Amino acid sequence: MIRRDALAEYVRGSLWVLPTLSVLGALVAGSLLSLVKTGSGSPLAFQGTADDARTLLIGIAGTMVTVIALLLGLTVVALQLSSTQFSPRLLRNFLRDRPNQIVLSVFVATFAYSAAGLYTVGVSGGGRSAGFPRLAVSGAIVLLFVSLGLLVFFADHLLHSIQVDAIMSGVERNTVQVVRDGVFAGGEELMGVPEWAVPIAAQRSGYVQVVRPHLLLSVAAEHEVCLRLRPRVGEHVVAGTTLAWIWRGSPSDPAPDPQRFSRVLDAGVRVGFERTLEQDAAFGIRQLVDVACKALSPAVNDPYTAVQAIDHLSVIFCALAQRPLGNHIVRDDGGAAVIIPGRRFPEYLAVMCGLIRRYGAREPTVAHALLRLLHNCAVVVADDAERCAAIEEQARIVVTEAERQVAQPTDLALAYAEAESVRRQVAKNRLTTPGKRPDESQIH
Repeated sequence: MIRRDALAEYVRGSLWVLPTLSVLGALVAGSLLSLVKTGSGSPLAFQGTADDARTLLIGIAGTMVTVIALLLGLTVVALQLSSTQFSPRLLRNFLRDRPNQIVLSVFVATFAYSAAGLYTVGVSGGGRSAGFPRLAVSGAIVLLFVSLGLLVFFADHLLHSIQVDAIMSGVERNTVQVVRDGVFAGGEELMGVPEWAVPIAAQRSGYVQVVRPHLLLSVAAEHEVCLRLRPRVGEHVVAGTTLAWIWRGSPSDPAPDPQRFSRVLDAGVRVGFERTLEQDAAFGIRQLVDVACKALSPAVNDPYTAVQAIDHLSVIFCALAQRPLGNHIVRDDGGAAVIIPGRRFPEYLAVMCGLIRRYGAREPTVAHALLRLLHNCAVVVADDAERCAAIEEQARIVVTEAERQVAQPTDLALAYAEAESVRRQVAKNRLTTPGKRPDESQIH
């Protein structure tokens, strides 16, 4: 299962897989169309001579080489712009962009189709021939017009895809989807590791991308052990260091075989060279935080982009605030368990607010945007005491840091007003009957 997932993730982020398949498809389609015999009077048949057909195919093939070079050049420019202007962690999003892959695939397929046709059109047994597959040549003309249409589409799509709003909207959408479907439900206390636990070393270095707890639980139940991972999803591990611990209920029980479980972990825990969004909502948050911090750097000095990034982060954090987060534990009836450490909501909040706050402490609009994010979170968390306390603490730190960095107190009027709204909402949450959400119309 996890190997198939890794292959699928690699294919989605590769710029060569779909074009390669399109070349094979074009060659097969050309071979099949060459078998169809049509007369020169057919409306679907190419009406010129064999020499005309060869000239046409040569022209199409040469044109497509130029267009492919142009497309790849524009793609590299877009990747370079997104890396330097926003964040190097956004490159993966461009590589995974399906329209770009489809356009490149059609261009490469058109070239392969036309170049392969030169082996049959006007040539037979090494000599010139008047007969040729007219329908197949017509197919090359169709592909040419499709490619021209896609070239215009690609230019439009590229211009829109490098806009900062489109980039951040895409990250927000993908991260919210991960929060809803891919983040482990948690909330339980993390089980301690007993002294008799057996460590299992990581087989390779990289980032924990995906964990399959039920696959691990089936093996843990078979051997009646508990298994706890050391890193969280998205964290880096080094080959030879501890990836997990396994233990039985008593130190007097036979110690489990770490070699056997090493193979199980290799199948149930995918470690790759980069972070992915499959189960790692913190990676999407990191991308938007990078955009905000880059915008607040002296080289860019674009606080409004940072405010926009915070607005998109607000959507993600409101989704996180309504989910059970933390350590994920799955058990079976026999006492076996698999423990996956996770991030709690205050941890997500502290990392995001801390990074942006330190970079943007001198800009009142950034402080106001952070406080607005905290207020939105306070509205949706209702009566969760831990999360309300974290929101209140972050609001206090944001205001304190802004007061220390901003020279004119009047510049902080909006921040003070938003901080008061956060305080009142948190106080209201604490008075709310458990299970009952406050009415948003009464916030202000």
